Amino acid sequence: MRIVRFTTGEDPAYGVLEEDGGVIAEIVGDPLYQGVTFTGRRVPADAVRLLAPVIPRSKVLGIGRNYADHAKEMGNDIPTSPLVFLVPNTAVVGPDDPVIIPSITQEVSYEGELAVVIGRIAKSVPKERANEVIFGYTCANDVTARDLQRGDGQWARAKGMDTFCPLGPVIATDLDVSDLRLVTRVDGEVKQDGTTADLIFDIPTLIAYLTQAFTLLPGDVILTGTPAGVGTVDHGSRVEVEIDGIGILANPFLRRD
Repeated sequence: MRIVRFTTGEDPAYGVLEEDGGVIAEIVGDPLYQGVTFTGRRVPADAVRLLAPVIPRSKVLGIGRNYADHAKEMGNDIPTSPLVFLVPNTAVVGPDDPVIIPSITQEVSYEGELAVVIGRIAKSVPKERANEVIFGYTCANDVTARDLQRGDGQWARAKGMDTFCPLGPVIATDLDVSDLRLVTRVDGEVKQDGTTADLIFDIPTLIAYLTQAFTLLPGDVILTGTPAGVGTVDHGSRVEVEIDGIGILANPFLRRD
């Protein structure tokens, strides 16, 4: 299934995007807690505004340098264990929402990533049971203020500012993520073209590692890392992150001085 969160101008609702992508079948409540029960209402997809398909209940957990080629392009060693950082849920926005560049940064980068949406409470999960706690997958753009990242020495401001974590357009369930193509475009030009087969630490490994330290809640999100090809954007740029089986997450960038 491809689950969406949408609005027609009223309160947000959830639905399943039908196979042809033209119609959304509305479902009752939040599928993370209530499962998928259809209301019987069907809405043309071009008549709604898609929202972030999930607002993390407690946290977004990011993984740094999880592709060897990206670690090398940034001048870093390949990590021997997952490099973890936290992003507040106030950073999350949805498809076509603007990413606002504040005046405190002059060097903002895109990072196209596969994101994992957690579906149940998870603590101390062994690798072989990791799939049991996954609800689905979506696209993410792990926007980063590089100058703040260098200056601060840790990544809270650089990656956690308001609007710096676009997610969407759908949550794809039952998806084989072992070898998905991930492409990032800036103003239509391909900048990243990678595959999840190149993850240094695969998703079961990440879930086992993270749940040793954190309790993951339904709706929490894991950003799994970005392949090589990151670069800077500025006012007026439009970034698209496309992942096989999920779709395209597109966002404009606007500077606010």
